[in-house]
Amino acid sequence: MKFFKIARKIRAEEDGAVTVDWVVLTAAVVGLGAAALGIVRTKTGTLSTKVGNYLASASVKTSF
Repeated sequence: MKFFKIARKIRAEEDGAVTVDWVVLTAAVVGLGAAALGIVRTKTGTLSTKVGNYLASASVKTSF
């Protein structure tokens, strides 16, 4: 009977549920941040390539 008493006590406590909620929320924020970083990194690489190509093809006048 002692086992059932301990099991009821553990089931009645809610402190662990709050911890699990925070862990899940933190994991979701980290996952969204990683996804956003991947998108921004891809778009930034494309943009820097376009800017580099434009600057390479630009001519600079050295006289007035």
